[in-house]
Amino acid sequence: MKKKVHVKTGDTVIVLSGKYRGKVGKVVAVSLSENKVIVEKTNIVSKHVKPKKAGQEGGILQAEAAMYASKVQLVCSTCNESTRVSHVLDDKGKKRRACKKCSAVF
Repeated sequence: MKKKVHVKTGDTVIVLSGKYRGKVGKVVAVSLSENKVIVEKTNIVSKHVKPKKAGQEGGILQAEAAMYASKVQLVCSTCNESTRVSHVLDDKGKKRRACKKCSAVF
């Protein structure tokens, strides 16, 4: 069974819960198998990295970690509010995503 996530790569989302609650960012990656997303500049973790080759530096890097997709909500580009996604059919009969509040098509 194919899993679905309500956001896609490149969407602007707001974080609903956790340490970064209220933070707005763009979706960098979506993992359908884990039902997780990576949002830029949120959920920052320290990652300890060893040098792989001679001359390469190791150290502690700051990286964005994945969070569950249910913790984020889409932000409408038209009304600039967080909203759920509805689906509408366009004139060609294709299913498109739309804002629940202002009915703008994404």
